[in-house]
Amino acid sequence: MDNQLPARFASPKPKYRLSNWREYNAALVERGSLTLWIDEAVIDRWHQVSGKGSLYHDDAILCALCLRQVFGLALRQTQGFLRSLASMLDLDVSIPHYSTLSRRAEGLEVCAQTVSPRTSPLCLVIDSTGLKVFGEGEWKVRAHGAGKRRVWRKLHLGVDATSGEILAHELTMNNVHDGQILPRLLDQMDGAIDQVCADKAYDSFSCHRAVLDRHARPVIEPRKGASILPPPKLKDPPLTRGRIVSRIHQIGRKAWKIESNYHRRSLAETAMFRFKTIIGPNLRNRNIENQKTEAAIGVAILNRFTAIGMPEAIRVG
Repeated sequence: MDNQLPARFASPKPKYRLSNWREYNAALVERGSLTLWIDEAVIDRWHQVSGKGSLYHDDAILCALCLRQVFGLALRQTQGFLRSLASMLDLDVSIPHYSTLSRRAEGLEVCAQTVSPRTSPLCLVIDSTGLKVFGEGEWKVRAHGAGKRRVWRKLHLGVDATSGEILAHELTMNNVHDGQILPRLLDQMDGAIDQVCADKAYDSFSCHRAVLDRHARPVIEPRKGASILPPPKLKDPPLTRGRIVSRIHQIGRKAWKIESNYHRRSLAETAMFRFKTIIGPNLRNRNIENQKTEAAIGVAILNRFTAIGMPEAIRVG
């Protein structure tokens, strides 16, 4: 007779508590501060432009779009919000029309905020998630099934497993395979990378080669039933994927995940949860280029919030 307990009883979920509640609470309050997004430097550059007949500096447009996402405003509401803010503060600046915000968002350069210099080897965790453009809500799909007009985009993220900062991102159509984007995410990275963690969607020789080209160690879970295969080209990295498959055959998949620190990959899912919870699960723009700007601004906002303060939990049971 099998004496093993069911899985739900065998490993109780650990309990945690925050060790920096006071600091984290202050950081949550600070997230609502207007001075995070608009300051004297931005105001001084508001109308400093270079060519193309533009009336507003890119920083002014970026400031407006950041405020729009942080406070969940429509474009027209953003224009009204900035107009009233300028009036209350007696600022001698004109406010961009909502159509100008929409037009200038296309191709706008957005630099994600850097949290702090790294003092330890970088572990990069990679994953992707879907952002809905339009379509039915969850309740309608659950009750009546999914309709035909459901449009999604795919957001790919590369996250620092230590700090939680999003170091690389790309927004694509939903039919783009995850493995195609990994090399492009690595191209956005400066500096050394110690290891790259990713799930089965990235189990390919091209992904292993891209990671090894950066002198990093790939920790990519093979698909179930994977066998040791020779590389398709002589220049492909020999044995890297085969070593992982062989090790899983020796000690089992669960033990390999513990041994290789593969479970750090779940921190990418944490970043995606933060994005959908704080920024939102939908894209408000319809043009793909504007959607890319919207996603980039969302990443910059999350990184700014990360820099202000993150929760630190300790296990208590």
